[in-house]
Amino acid sequence: MTIVLRDLDDSELDLLFEWEQHPVAIEMAAFTRADPSDRAAFDAHYERIRADPDVMLRAIDDGQGLVGTIGSFTIEGDREITYWISPERWGEGVASAALAAFLDIEHTRPLFARAADHNLGSTAVLVRAGFERIGGDTGYAAGVGREVVESIFRYTRT
Repeated sequence: MTIVLRDLDDSELDLLFEWEQHPVAIEMAAFTRADPSDRAAFDAHYERIRADPDVMLRAIDDGQGLVGTIGSFTIEGDREITYWISPERWGEGVASAALAAFLDIEHTRPLFARAADHNLGSTAVLVRAGFERIGGDTGYAAGVGREVVESIFRYTRT
């Protein structure tokens, strides 16, 4: 699978907003905005992160257009990754290919990731890429409105 990581175009935000409202995607991600249908909150979030020089955000393009996003940011001194794949493309290797490409351009180590324990697909993507589970935490996930167990992963390969 050929994946290109590139800048996210303004015209692609509508599609991303649509994906972030998908009920199964919200369940898998769990830690989302409290109201995924709030377009103003979505726009404010993307305006903020796209303006932040500490955030590296890339569009995932399969040669036919946008299929997801991947990025990194710093929280509490740790560099973390995040990704969101079009629900229609799950199970096709998009996340794995994008993460492999992203690890070539994000050089901070260690690099951390989180995945809701019930999100077996995302957990598998992280483990295949070389992330190791180092712990877990339980927290209130606004997107699903309940406590969710979340695994924490670390990547140290150079």
